[in-house]
Amino acid sequence: MTGLRLIAFVMMVLVVAACDRSGNATETTTTVSSADTDVVGVDVDVSDSGMETLVEAVVAPAATYTIVDTGQQACYDADGAVSCPEEGEPFFGQDGNYTGNQAVYADNGDGTVTDLNTGLMWQQEPGEKVSHGDAVVGADSLVLAGYDDWRLPSIKELYSLIDFSGVDPSSCSTSDGCSATPFLDTDFFHFEYGDTDSGERLIDSQWATNTIYEGVTMGGDETVFGVNFADGRIKGYPLIDPRGGEKAFFVIYVRGNTGYAENDFIDTGAGTVSDLATGLIWQQDDSGEGMEWSEALGYCFSLDVGGSSDWRLPNAKELQSIVDYTRSPSTTGSAAIDPVFSVTAITDEGGNSGYGFYWSGTTHGSLMGGSAAVYLSFGEALGWMQDSRTGEYALLDVHGAGAQRSDPKTGEAADHPYGHGPQGDVIRIENLVRCVRGGVSEIETGGDVVEQADASVIRPPADMPTGGPLAEAAAMLGVTEDDLAAALGDPNSGPPDFDAAAAALGLPVEDLMEAIGPAPAESRP
Repeated sequence: MTGLRLIAFVMMVLVVAACDRSGNATETTTTVSSADTDVVGVDVDVSDSGMETLVEAVVAPAATYTIVDTGQQACYDADGAVSCPEEGEPFFGQDGNYTGNQAVYADNGDGTVTDLNTGLMWQQEPGEKVSHGDAVVGADSLVLAGYDDWRLPSIKELYSLIDFSGVDPSSCSTSDGCSATPFLDTDFFHFEYGDTDSGERLIDSQWATNTIYEGVTMGGDETVFGVNFADGRIKGYPLIDPRGGEKAFFVIYVRGNTGYAENDFIDTGAGTVSDLATGLIWQQDDSGEGMEWSEALGYCFSLDVGGSSDWRLPNAKELQSIVDYTRSPSTTGSAAIDPVFSVTAITDEGGNSGYGFYWSGTTHGSLMGGSAAVYLSFGEALGWMQDSRTGEYALLDVHGAGAQRSDPKTGEAADHPYGHGPQGDVIRIENLVRCVRGGVSEIETGGDVVEQADASVIRPPADMPTGGPLAEAAAMLGVTEDDLAAALGDPNSGPPDFDAAAAALGLPVEDLMEAIGPAPAESRP
């Protein structure tokens, strides 16, 4: 038993001893002191509330899983950038209201970069894209800066590098005239968008990890999680490219701090869970019902659990830290989270029982403005895939439990019957909430809108589509979004006639289908 766990265990014994035989807490104050540098001597008042704030009051962990700040400094309402709200105002409690461990990197001058927060050393240059199999093999043969203990990073290790001051260029077909910013610090790491000259999309900058999904996507594909530093998301990617051959990824290897990203949860018995690895305190239950983003912020601000009222909506990196990538609905019959947490089951868009998406306080930066917020999928990351032969839609787990995507902050999910993007990502808008406390400091509010390369302070060129689920496809086809929507017809009236739509646009039907999304493979439903 580690020093931290030993102290926590002793405190539990002391609290139990402080209760009378009827189970009621007596008016007892216990002082705990220790020479252990990870433990702070404090007075713990165990009175009417029993075990409230037991572990968090006693243990001040020296975090072994340091969560690096998201880098998001701007604040947003439901549409775009605003001056950061003050306490009591709408949209208070979002990512931009707080600051955490700011990213600090050291360029070692030898092709490596050290993250001074996490202690991880990274390869600086990803080189050419390779298959996942070659990425795994490459770690064994790499000797760089005199080190030979390089490894392919886990999804949590790689996600520690993501920077949410980035701007998603999904509405751009090429980089020409496209004001976008990678979700990665390019002062230290080399970055490339997708090679549009070779047929890739601009956003095809997926970086591989060693985290294999504990399920399958697209109806049967073996899948690996990766971070897309072009569009700012985590997705599960099939190892086989639907266009043929093995999927190719950018790869950077990592070394050092092999215990990074390992959680150490303790059930405090007070409706909270302490993660001794990160130092964060989590709400053990979730909200029990979905809500829009502004409501989620207010829910956490007004929450009073475990004797504490300083709860907030977690930022994207904090929320991702509690995903358990060894679990999935199809293999463990559970959400992708440690069973110490309670999880509300949902009925998904196909009428099946499942687990939901959870809001973060982080806005997702895109050229369309700051109208979407980041969520983590603790159940299947579903999407509507359309069969180009029959026009029928199938609801599939397209990106895996543990994916990080984004949803509109407000609106009606019914307005998006077949989701968004090439894989038809389902849109829910009303998502579940699990609040957090600790780990960050509140920023002084007031003043002007923060000017950073972020979602709502950048606007697309005048000739770029104005947004919506068809924006990316319209840009790829070189047509206006209005013309594309008119050609496809009302999505609520049934599948579109693609041959007629292609004829109306003066395009080959194959080009139209490629822009709308890849057709399912023969083996897929």
